[in-house]
This record gives sequence, structure tokens and C-alpha cells, in this order.
Amino acid sequence: MSGRLEGRLIGLGVTGSIAAYKAVELLRLLTAEGADVAVMLTPAATRFVGPLTFRALSRHPVETDVLDLLPDGRIGHIVLADSADAIVVAPATAQWLGAMANGLAGDVVTATCLASSAPVVVAPAMDGDMWTHPATRANVTRLRDDFGYAIVEPDAGPLASGQSGVGRLADLPLIVEAVVAAVAGHPIRAADPAARPPQTGTEPRDADLAARHVVVTAGGTREPIDPVRFIGNRSTGKMGVAIVEAALDRGAQVTLLAANVEVPIPEDPALTVVPAGSTADLEKALARVAEEGFDALVMAAAVADFRPAAHFDRKLERSATLHLELEATPDLLAGVAADAAGRTPRPVLVGFAAETGSLDRAADKLRRKGVDYLVANDVSEPGSGFGTDTNRVTILSAGGAKDELPMQSKRAVADAILDRVAVALDARDGGRQTTTRLEPAREPA
Repeated sequence: MSGRLEGRLIGLGVTGSIAAYKAVELLRLLTAEGADVAVMLTPAATRFVGPLTFRALSRHPVETDVLDLLPDGRIGHIVLADSADAIVVAPATAQWLGAMANGLAGDVVTATCLASSAPVVVAPAMDGDMWTHPATRANVTRLRDDFGYAIVEPDAGPLASGQSGVGRLADLPLIVEAVVAAVAGHPIRAADPAARPPQTGTEPRDADLAARHVVVTAGGTREPIDPVRFIGNRSTGKMGVAIVEAALDRGAQVTLLAANVEVPIPEDPALTVVPAGSTADLEKALARVAEEGFDALVMAAAVADFRPAAHFDRKLERSATLHLELEATPDLLAGVAADAAGRTPRPVLVGFAAETGSLDRAADKLRRKGVDYLVANDVSEPGSGFGTDTNRVTILSAGGAKDELPMQSKRAVADAILDRVAVALDARDGGRQTTTRLEPAREPA
């Protein structure tokens, strides 16, 4: 039997109330009614419930900043504003009610509501005296009478302050009923999935990397010529960031060594970001994390093979010709592998090889670098190069396996890599068994 919100896209706005944890259950109730739910968090809300929880359950990017862009370059909160059938703000704080009543778009929830013609349901939650204050009552009245918002008023009961009064978030089924009533009789605004916020393309994963420290490198290095110019490459960091997101979703503590990354980096308490713009910077950062210890390294950064032999402190004057002497950069991954060989327990190491035209050299690179897995792709193939949302890779293992995966999203590639990392770590430690089954990849039917 279809739910009453089947086919609907509902925007769920969460603000910084202690009741924010209840929004997770509200999301579940909305999806049980058939809704597709996309979540927005104010900065204060992220201090109560992290974006990771909502991202895993909604399978959508979580909007936390009005400046955030979707992977395809669209403005995230505008896409949601234009495609949502209804927006529900629960819990809504006194701060948010005041900002919304006065049109102050200081957070992604108010900005989305201001930009949308969809019906809005508001469920306040706050201390009792705050709820009864004339300023709050005036703001609620304006939202209801002037803006046409449906207000699901709070209940009476014990409050977070220790007092008792009216201010508790209303029962969640009542909020769901208000959302159902808000969309009744209205056509679906954006039935085409392409018009909606994109899905992450992955189901929630078991936490098979819980208590693991995973280091990921991402982006392209820039080798300075002078204070203005550099030698670089076309890497945007999309593949590395997809690996970071996948590792966080699987419970890992993640350190991202970020070269020049051109895509948004997730904000998560379990993520540490270390800038490392050049090969020299990345080499130093790798040495530091190696000293501290880690369980796995996924070297997705595009590290320059050459750099200027001399770096000029002043901008070079324009001339008819310029001759630069280049020197080879150190093989950072091979260096980490050599160091890791003497460590107990030895970390799992994953390298990348960007090739053009053929992957014939990949097996030799795997052997020379001394890694456990090498992920090779042909960057000249459409849809598999730098800056794309998809990738076609072949994963080679030190044990001789060679898995040719189909063209798929970079997030799906990231999970395929981490499937192997999780199994290798379990085998290394001889402890818990992962539930992941590694089968040959098949083209979708």
C-alpha cells in the first residue's frame, strides 16, 4: 500500500534545539509515508545532530550552508526550494521564528523557505517562557496569518531547562499529519528526479570501518615556479572526497590530506583536514600522519611527477621565451610503503594510477610501489577523467586479483575500494568479520 506522501519531495529543516534529535525519527516517519526527504541544518543544529546521520538516512546531500553547491554545480538550497512539495521546520527555535518572520536569510533553512513557493509547516520547540514571550507570539502570528505557514504548536511537559511548561516539540505523528494536509490536493511539483537534489546513490553501510583511522589524499598538487605561477594538473579532488564521504559513512576516523580540491569537503567531527598544496607539503603531511599511525591510506591525490628545480622568490618578468629545468618529484606512495613494511600492524595501502589509452603499466606500478591495491583508470575515456561524477576503474591487488568495474558514480567506486580495505583490515587483525561480500562486478540489467 502506497504512503500518503508517495512521490513527494519534503524539505526537512532542523534548527538548534535540544529536540533536534527527534528530527531523525521524523525523517523516518516521513519516508515511511513514501516521501523523498532532503534535510537542511542550521549551524546550531549541527552541534546536536551531525549531517552524517541525515545523509545516510535520506540518501541526499545535507544542506548546511547557503553557499554550498551540489556536485553538478547547482545551488543546493535553491534546487530544494524549487522542487520541494512542502517544507517542514522541526524543531523551530525562537531564534529561527524571529529570523523567518523578518525575512533574514542567515541560514540555509530560512533561505530555502524564502526562495520557495511550497507550503511550510513549522513545529516550534523551546523553553516555556520563550514560547509565551510577546516577541515569539508576534512572530508566530505573522508566520501563520501573513505567510500562511501551518504552525504545529508545542506540547506541555518537562523541558530541557528542568522546568515544566508549554514548549516541547509536538508529537511527531501530528507533524506528519500537518505535512500530509499541506500537500493534499496539490500536484507533485518536480516529478523528474533530475530536477530534485541528487541522491548519494548508496544505501547506508555497516560500520565496518568503525575505530579505524583512514588517511585519504585528494586533489592535484601545484609545484611553484614563482609566487604567481605553478605547474599543476587537472585533478579536482572529486574521487578523493567521495572516498572521504564513504569512509565517514562506514564509521572511520578520517584524515584528509587536501592538495588543491575544487569540490566541497564534508564537515564532520570525525574528519580532520590538513592542507597540503605541493608535493613537498604532501610529503611532510604524510610523514606526520605515518608517525601518528593509521590503519589505511588511500592515495587518491594526483601528485605531480615533475617540479621546477628552482623556485623564484619574485615574479618572473615576461620575456619571449622561458626555460625551466624540471626535476622528478619523490614517489610518495612508494616511500610510505617502504616505511610501512617495518610497522606492526602494517597499514593497508591503496594507490591510484591515471593512465591514457591503456592500463598495461598498472600491474608493474602495483609491484614497484609495494601497495596492497592499485586503482587504475583511463582518464582519456569520456566519463572517467578528471572532474567527472563517474569513473571506470580496474582494481588490482597484490594477491593477483584484477577486478574491472563498470562505469559508475565515484561514490560507488569509493565504496568498492573500501570494501576491499575493510576485508583486508579484518584479515590483518584476525578479529571481527565484515559482512561485505566481494563478488565480480556485473553490468546492471
